[in-house]
Amino acid sequence: MLRIKGLQIMKTTPLRFTDGVVTIRKFRRNDKFAMAEVANNEKVAVNLRDAFPSPYTIEDAQKFISMCLRQQPYQVFAIEFEGEYVGNIGLHPQDDVYRKTAELGYFIGEPWWNRGITTRAVNLICEYGFRELDVIKIFSGVFSFNTASQRVLEKCGFGREAVLRNAVIKNGQICDEIRYAKHTTP
Repeated sequence: MLRIKGLQIMKTTPLRFTDGVVTIRKFRRNDKFAMAEVANNEKVAVNLRDAFPSPYTIEDAQKFISMCLRQQPYQVFAIEFEGEYVGNIGLHPQDDVYRKTAELGYFIGEPWWNRGITTRAVNLICEYGFRELDVIKIFSGVFSFNTASQRVLEKCGFGREAVLRNAVIKNGQICDEIRYAKHTTP
C-alpha cells in the first residue's frame, strides 16, 4: 500500500476506466483544444466555482492540464465519449479529520448534455474512488439552481445531506449549496 499525504492508494491500476460507452482517462496535452472549446461557455461556467476562468482560453486549458499531469496522486481526469474529449471529472481527497473523504467535481460540454454521459462518468469515478482510494465518503456541493447536476448525483446513488443556506454567491446572486454524498461501508 502506498501512502501519499494522508491518502492511501490500495493497489495500482491504469488510470483509465470505461463502462464500454464512457471512458475516464488521464489528460493528453492535445486535449487543450477541445477543453478550451467546451469550457468557454457561460452555461458551463455558471455552474462552477469562480476559480474556473470565464472566458476559457487554450492557455487556461494548457495550464490546467499541466497541473493535473503533475498531481500525485492523480485527481482530475478527462471524460471521453465516442473517442472524443467531452469534459472533466475529479476526486479531491480531503485531509485531517476528513481524510477518508473526497470531493467530487465535474463538468461536461453542452453538446453532450442530457445523454447520460455525466451519470456514467460519476459512476465510474465513484467506483474508482471506493475501490482504489482509502475513502468511505464522496461528496459534492451543487448550486441550488443546478437541478441537472442534482439529478445526476441522485441517479448515481448520492443522498442529499444538507442545504447550506445562502452559502454561495455566483454572478452577484446569493444561492444555497446543496450537499450530496455517497458512502461505502468502512
